[in-house]
Amino acid sequence: MKRTTSVIRRAVLAAAAVALAAGCTAQAADPGGGGASPSTGATKPPTTAAPTGTASPSDSPTGSPSDSPTTDGKPPSPSASPSTSSSASKALMADGDESEQVRELQARLRQLGHFDRAPSGFYGTITAASVTAFQKKQGLPGTGSVDETTWQRLLAGSKKPTADELKPSTTNQLDTPDARCMTGRVLCISKESRTLAWMIDGRVVSSMDVRFGSENTPTREGTFNVGWKARKWTSTIYHTPMPYAMFFSGGQAVHYSADFAARGYNGASHGCVNVRDRAKLSALFDQVKVGDKVVVHW
Repeated sequence: MKRTTSVIRRAVLAAAAVALAAGCTAQAADPGGGGASPSTGATKPPTTAAPTGTASPSDSPTGSPSDSPTTDGKPPSPSASPSTSSSASKALMADGDESEQVRELQARLRQLGHFDRAPSGFYGTITAASVTAFQKKQGLPGTGSVDETTWQRLLAGSKKPTADELKPSTTNQLDTPDARCMTGRVLCISKESRTLAWMIDGRVVSSMDVRFGSENTPTREGTFNVGWKARKWTSTIYHTPMPYAMFFSGGQAVHYSADFAARGYNGASHGCVNVRDRAKLSALFDQVKVGDKVVVHW
C-alpha cells in the first residue's frame, strides 16, 4: 500500500513538471510579455507592426507633397491637391481672327474633309461652319469657335500640315458666289476665300487669288462699278506701280501687285484688291469694260 502511494505521488509530480515546462514555452513565444488567455489557455498571436514611414502601393506619392498620405493613414482631401483652373472654354480662335494658327487650323480641317478650300489664315463664316461640323462629329458643343478642347482633338486627329498644305501653289478655291454676282458681268470678290471670280450671268469665266488692305487701310465692301481703267498706272499717293488697274471705289482698284507675287499673304495693300497672277489679270483686263459691276463681300 505504501509502495502504491509512492508510485502515484511520483506520477503526479512528473505531470506537474510537464505542465510547467509547457507554460514557459508559450510565454517565451510572446515577446510582448502577455501570457496565455485566462479563459482558453491559448497563446496570443504575435503582433507584426508595419515599418514606420512605409506606405502601401495605393498610397504612393505621385510627386508632390500634397499627394502623400495624411498622418492618420487616410487619403488626402481634394482641397489638398493643387487647384487647376480650366481654360478649355476660352476661345483660342474665333470669327474675325487672322493668324498663322488659323491657317494651320484650316489646313488640318481640310485634311479631315471639313474645309474645302485653300487655307487663307482668316477666320470667317466658312471656317466657323467647318469648326462647328468638326465639333459636332467629336461630340463637342458646336460653338463655331476653337477652345482648348477642340484644338487638342483636332491635333490628335490630324497631322502637321506641310508647307504646300498651308500655302498651296494652286489658286484658292472659290466659295459660293454672293447673290449680287449672279446676274450680268461682275467682278465677284470674296474676302472669305480671298478670290476674285470674273462672272457673266452666274457663270465663272476665270478666277484668281487676291489680297486686300490691312486693318488700318481696309478694302471697302459693297456693290460698285468699274469707273475707269489704266493698263499702266503708278499710285499718286504711294508712288508704287499699279499695272492693269481697274478702279471701282475712289482710289481703290483691282491691280497686279509684284509685292503680293513675292510675299504672298505676309503683306497687305493700302485698300486695293491685289492680284499676284499677272498673266491672268492681263487677260481679265482686256475683257472687263468700264461700267461692269464689282461686288466685294465676305
